Amino acid sequence: MTRIPTFRLLPWVLALACLALPPVASAVTYTVDVQPTLNDLPIKIEPVPFDGRLVMRLTNSGTVRVRCDLRYDPSPQPIRRSTEFIRPGQTVENSLRATRKWFRVTVAVTCTPAER
Repeated sequence: MTRIPTFRLLPWVLALACLALPPVASAVTYTVDVQPTLNDLPIKIEPVPFDGRLVMRLTNSGTVRVRCDLRYDPSPQPIRRSTEFIRPGQTVENSLRATRKWFRVTVAVTCTPAER
């Protein structure tokens, strides 16, 4: 009887085992609640949720420089505040990284004309 060395079968066995495993999906498992206070400024707010990170994309389509204050409430994480200054026609991104598992993130965005 011919015997096949084990080290030659090992890659095939591992490949078949990987095919039998279900694919792992990296799905976002939290909701984002945006509470905008734009003061009649033409600001577009776009939340971009990722697994373990939330990116807020802000676009100023107006003619004046704008200051936007962001208040993240990612319970059970502590509240985090951030400020962005946006020139006319500019798009900026502000992100928050998870240090614990999120279920819901509330983001209050308050924009006012920036003083020069």
